[in-house]
Order: sequence, then structure tokens, then C-alpha cells
Amino acid sequence: MEPFAPTINAAKKYVVSSTLERVDWNAELVRGDLAKAVQQLKREPGKGLFVGGVKLPLALTELGLIDEYEFVVQPRLAGHGPTLFAGLSKHVDFKLVSRLEFGSGAVAMRYEPRR
Repeated sequence: MEPFAPTINAAKKYVVSSTLERVDWNAELVRGDLAKAVQQLKREPGKGLFVGGVKLPLALTELGLIDEYEFVVQPRLAGHGPTLFAGLSKHVDFKLVSRLEFGSGAVAMRYEPRR
């Protein structure tokens, strides 16, 4: 596994925002039609797009633009904070692709949406 910091620093990043004027940290600002922008990025060569946050994954799920989901469950309950996919308009059923357990007790699960 590659060290995280050098990998994330070198990666091209895209920031979706309607309020920011500029971005840094090897990033490009994405504005306008989200579906068109993401479809264009998906056509470009590379190892795929990775999405984080709470609002963007919800928007991309609603648009049917996520090909694979990876959830990492940590062995700790927080009891607060934003809820992933809160407000989703329809159910999304998944097919388990892989599962990896870590010594810490965390479990990473990769899923594909059933279409």
C-alpha cells in the first residue's frame, strides 16, 4: 500500500463548488452542470475518480454516476456528525465486490450498485 500523504498530494483533485473563486493543492474547480462535468472526467484516462464528503456522494448517487462504493466501517460510534446519503430519494441496492478486514477492527467493503 502506498503511503497516503505523498499519494494524495500528487493526485489531481477536483473541487465542486458554486461559491469558491479559486482552489489550490493540485486542484481544479468544477462548476456548472455536475452530471456533464463528471461524465467528462469519467471518460478521461486514469484509475477512476474517488469522491469524499457528504453532499457530493449524495448528488452523484441521485444522478446514477457512481460505479462503485467503498465504505470503511470503524470500530467506534460517534453519535453525531453528518449522515451519509441523508435525503436520498430512492433506495440503492448493492452487490458486494470485496471485503477487507484490518487489524484495527475496521472493515472496508466495496460494492457495486445493482442496476
